[in-house]
Amino acid sequence: MSVLSVLDPAVTVAHAAVAAIAHVLPTALAIVLFVLVVRLALHPLARAAARGEKARSTLAPKIAELNKKYRNRPEKQREALAELYRKEQVSPFAGCLPMLVQIPFFSVMYRLFTTPNDLLDNTLFGVPLGLHVGNAHGAGQFAVFAVLEAGLAAVGYVNYRRARRAAAQTTPQPGAALLPYLSFASVLFALLVPVAASLYLVTTSVWSAAERAWLYRGTNQAPATALAL
Repeated sequence: MSVLSVLDPAVTVAHAAVAAIAHVLPTALAIVLFVLVVRLALHPLARAAARGEKARSTLAPKIAELNKKYRNRPEKQREALAELYRKEQVSPFAGCLPMLVQIPFFSVMYRLFTTPNDLLDNTLFGVPLGLHVGNAHGAGQFAVFAVLEAGLAAVGYVNYRRARRAAAQTTPQPGAALLPYLSFASVLFALLVPVAASLYLVTTSVWSAAERAWLYRGTNQAPATALAL
């Protein structure tokens, strides 16, 4: 039994919502519309996360200065940092909680689009939504997978460029040079999931990229993680 089975009641509700939309639209389009509606509903949390990230970024130089000043006095360092956060009215975890709250929603959508169900019996340009790339045959089916992969790669490249620019503006950290390459993780992940899940990944990745560009406009800052599950 999957750990995600605890989400099955919510998955049932999500399935009913997509099925209702699929009565008037093609199922593939219903999936896209459903994902967009969920992401729109979660947008206030994304805004809260962005505010937290910006607040922590503003304090970063002061935090670095305190860390350097009290590097040999851990207790004094903790006290100074706590006082800084209190004075600036910023939580050291600002931005993290809103991101964590979104995870169950993404998990529900992931389970819906990867677990066999009647929605996946429908097709996208003649390709079953439940088909994995390893079971594809014929130029038409491979073409659909190629388009989805290309879409994810394009979004990944945009995120990669933004992450590189943001990294160039911050103090180098161990392993930080590898983080921008995580932007392409969804490209590889899509090779393991059916068409419906790949369609979900493309839709939510495009939304995330556009949302980040809007929320962080005018800055070189980018969130540490991108929830595009």
